[in-house]
Amino acid sequence: MTQQGIQNKAGWNFDNSYSMLPKDFYSLFEPNPVELAELVLFNEELATSLGLEKEALKQGEDLDVLAGNTIPEGGHALAQAYAGHQFGNFTMLGDGRALLVGEQITPENKRFDIQLKGSGRTTFSRSGDGRAALGPMLREYIISEAMYGLGIPTTRSLAVVTTGELVLREIGLPGAVMTRVASSHLRVGTFQYAAAKGKTEELKELADYAINRHYPEAASADNPYLTFYQQVLKRQAELIAEWQLVGFIHGVMNTDNMAISGETIDYGPCAFMNTYNPETVFSSIDVQARYAYGNQPYIANWNLARFAETLVPLIHDDKDEAIKLVQDELANFKKVYLNSWYNGMSKKLGLFTIEEQDQELIDNLLSVMEEAQADFTNTFRALTLANHSEEPALTCSKPFADWHEKWKTRLTRQAQSADEVQQLMKTYNPAVIPRNHRVEEALDAAVEDGDYSIVKQLLQVLKDPYAYSSEQEAYKAGPGDEGKDYRTFCGT
Repeated sequence: MTQQGIQNKAGWNFDNSYSMLPKDFYSLFEPNPVELAELVLFNEELATSLGLEKEALKQGEDLDVLAGNTIPEGGHALAQAYAGHQFGNFTMLGDGRALLVGEQITPENKRFDIQLKGSGRTTFSRSGDGRAALGPMLREYIISEAMYGLGIPTTRSLAVVTTGELVLREIGLPGAVMTRVASSHLRVGTFQYAAAKGKTEELKELADYAINRHYPEAASADNPYLTFYQQVLKRQAELIAEWQLVGFIHGVMNTDNMAISGETIDYGPCAFMNTYNPETVFSSIDVQARYAYGNQPYIANWNLARFAETLVPLIHDDKDEAIKLVQDELANFKKVYLNSWYNGMSKKLGLFTIEEQDQELIDNLLSVMEEAQADFTNTFRALTLANHSEEPALTCSKPFADWHEKWKTRLTRQAQSADEVQQLMKTYNPAVIPRNHRVEEALDAAVEDGDYSIVKQLLQVLKDPYAYSSEQEAYKAGPGDEGKDYRTFCGT
């Protein structure tokens, strides 16, 4: 199998702008062929939007592209270098099991990274094998597509291909390669890597590249790098608010997992909260609860402080002045986040107008939910449908009854009809989320029995989580008591 130059039947239209950066930022790499590529999940809708011929991708040499066996004409396989604070500890890192194949230019002239995850060893693999097990790749496919359905900025999954090989973890597991599609894979950790190298000119090249790719309007600002920082901060604050509004817990918010584009990236030990509790943690490796649900806004703020440190040499020649400028901007994170959070919560409660007491109304509901150990998603579903039986934990709650009366009174102070209120609530309150027990059920069937029908059915249910369809009814329930000790794993 050759690396380059296969006939392009699939419609690949690659550019390779990242490889124009200094060579410290990446390592060119040959594919690591797999024994037997078999396509098990394929995102036809995404393929079409990328300008790809979906039928061509499912077979022959083009399927080999998705397996990492070969690189199509115009592609330029490389592993990206970056650093990161992992659970607070700084480490030099890089794509240890991923290859950037190229940047697909769509018919609408949009640019997307095409990255293979689980494609084998690279310069940055250290002691790892560079491969991925099937289960974690299916998990990322499911959760990233669920996030897309929820309307939350996210990387997406184009395909999962099994390799016909075992990867050795505690036991031998079936191997797989996932194709990830992203606006880019530039991370806070990419800037930390550049800053740690101490080459200001290379740091400037990286920042200019990121501005050109994601924030072109910043280039004409009086201080382009400060404006760049402002815009990244804004996107991240809004993104974290969107996570919180649906109960999503990332699980591993290291700085190398914060994308400059503002997309959610790296779905490792992630999960969705069932019972509302700000201290909820699912990740087996987060023993200190650093990345608990309630901590996510604070960690995002901390990560953005690390990002600010990297930009200091570019923002002002006077270091003290540069630090003051970025500190002033960082102080805005809380304001932007809380504005996004309370605005989103207001819509979840059907509020079209703003009143001074709304924040108290929202905060009180969360306190009632926590005390009653109510399900996060189903509480808002019950309110949307005006059916308390949707969330039994609240049915006999006197504090909830008192709160509910105040909420109903609040709704009378706006002009919109009950139907308009419900439509707003249906737009912002998902009827279903990827419940952890449903995800595990689908993964077990696929990995243990080779049955992908449950995965595909789950994906179909999650495609439009705001549909409130009869098909979604069976997927609304939480896991019950057996879900209390649920743990997720990073999959590496």
